[in-house]
Amino acid sequence: MKTAICASTLLLLAFAGSSSAQAQISRFQHIIVIVQENRTPDNLFQGLCLPPYGASGACGVEPDHYDIQGYGFDKNGTKIPLFPVPLDNAYDPPHTHGNFEQMCNPNKTTLYPCSPNTLLPTTGCQPYPNNNCSFEYVDPEASPTIYSYLYIAQHFGWANRMFQTNQGPSAPAHQFLFAGTSAPSTADDASARFVAENPGGLGCLAPLDSVYYLIDPIHAPFEYSLVNNPLGTMCFNHRTMATLLNNHHQTWRYYAVGGVDNISSIWNAPNWIRAICQPNTTFTQCTGADWINNVDLKPADVLIDLQNCNLKNMVWVTPTGQNSDHPSGNPNNPHNGGPAWVANVIDGVSNSPCTDTLDQVTVPYWQDTAIVVTWDDWGGFYDHVLPPFLSGPKEGQGDYQMGFRVPLLFVSAYTKHIVDSTNQYDFGSILRFAELNFGLGQGFLGFADERSKTDLRAFYDFSLAPTKFQIPTSVPAEFFLHDERPPDPPDTD
Repeated sequence: MKTAICASTLLLLAFAGSSSAQAQISRFQHIIVIVQENRTPDNLFQGLCLPPYGASGACGVEPDHYDIQGYGFDKNGTKIPLFPVPLDNAYDPPHTHGNFEQMCNPNKTTLYPCSPNTLLPTTGCQPYPNNNCSFEYVDPEASPTIYSYLYIAQHFGWANRMFQTNQGPSAPAHQFLFAGTSAPSTADDASARFVAENPGGLGCLAPLDSVYYLIDPIHAPFEYSLVNNPLGTMCFNHRTMATLLNNHHQTWRYYAVGGVDNISSIWNAPNWIRAICQPNTTFTQCTGADWINNVDLKPADVLIDLQNCNLKNMVWVTPTGQNSDHPSGNPNNPHNGGPAWVANVIDGVSNSPCTDTLDQVTVPYWQDTAIVVTWDDWGGFYDHVLPPFLSGPKEGQGDYQMGFRVPLLFVSAYTKHIVDSTNQYDFGSILRFAELNFGLGQGFLGFADERSKTDLRAFYDFSLAPTKFQIPTSVPAEFFLHDERPPDPPDTD
């Protein structure tokens, strides 16, 4: 199913063309995971269903339709239409694990599964219906920059059933994206003991007496405290995707704001891991070779690396706050550059002058790079698809897995437009895809990559002739390369 788009935009940009030969590679040389902030499909992608960018009949429950709904229900069963707002909207619904429990509204006897009637207790959200800012969607007429996202969904891969792995906010979500778990150790993961909330610190560099809130089957749905005393308690020991890549002579890089220069940043996943950080004796600085060589605290450097032929085999790309999709809450420093940022990273692949030699054939970056775009958590926004739990309450992994839906987009030279309504995905699926692609052994980490039963192979076909891609955006790469604004963290919750 191909969704119609407005004619004026079609004139701006279309596919750059395709090669006449069949694919000459058997795997991707590079995987880029672009992580954005705090959205659901119902919230961010209503434009697929609405003019001027969407088409009537594009959304519904049919297998090849976008499963997006423009209304929700509160806990009393009252139907509430989602309220249109611009992308740079100041109201930020709460989205802790406790808020997940409230929004999930589980059966009060069994605590399983979620109820379709949801309502988060929020205040100060007028003019939203019932004073609730969870019931809102991004209006493409108010924020036409999101057409970049709609274009990707209309021309490449879209997953109707993609869920964040964890039932909570950003910090543990980034751990699941990087390592497949937010547990302090491998044994903790096996016992379903996870960091459930954003911690008050920096992982290995957390100040003394910082508190992390954990959840396990004994305490669920409630949490308990892990205190950073002695120093280094928050410095975790378990394998990550970086571990597997290193062991198989594959390279990696993590682009993120934060680290030792920003004590409030909680989105730099590698700083939780002792083997990567290798903190000094006072736990105030990461000194490890992996940290120094592979953690880049300036996200725009990915655009430079794409031009300088320095793209690693697998990279994670997170935005600055200004280029995040998180509601800003700050009219003087708006967060509305997300769609243009994502478009420029993808176009940086397409426009790169760089090549690789694979299977004795030389190909450009655009022919051997897969780009996955997802959002780290649901942000407290309404979504009508109920999350699937991995187990019943107090029976294991299901007390913290899985969370609400988040969008998933897939771009490559071998991706035709596909709406996948068959497969269920989560962050573990992304890790399984990387494990499959690089020959690392699917499920080898033993965390979310093992619990997930899908990878992303439905979104590409190497038997197709490679097609060059270009994502429409009115913001040039030079803007991000020369942006001198002090970088904010992607969000603070």
